[in-house]
Amino acid sequence: MEITEVRVFPVQEEKLKAFVSIIFDDCFVVSDIKIIQGNNGMFISMPSKKRKNGTFRDIAHPLNNETRRKIEEKVLAKYREVLQQDRPAPEPGDRPETQESDSTTDSFPV
Repeated sequence: MEITEVRVFPVQEEKLKAFVSIIFDDCFVVSDIKIIQGNNGMFISMPSKKRKNGTFRDIAHPLNNETRRKIEEKVLAKYREVLQQDRPAPEPGDRPETQESDSTTDSFPV
């Protein structure tokens, strides 16, 4: 089974970065995947349902770590691509932001 399409829908929340739908073999979709910013970087959270006891149970999920890794890699790559597309093009004469340590000019007292 191959991922044939990834659709990313960014959101403006602190830890939740986007909702995602992935399509397998152009014939099966899994929606409501979340991209979460965790303490150790971004990760995906598979669609889940809240149970009566307050816990969550995945509705759909990979059965092994290799499949989870492949899905996560494709989803996060597409998310980064979408973020790049959403950035405004630089205006003529704009210079990229640099940190002080990146500066190539020295300051001398006059």
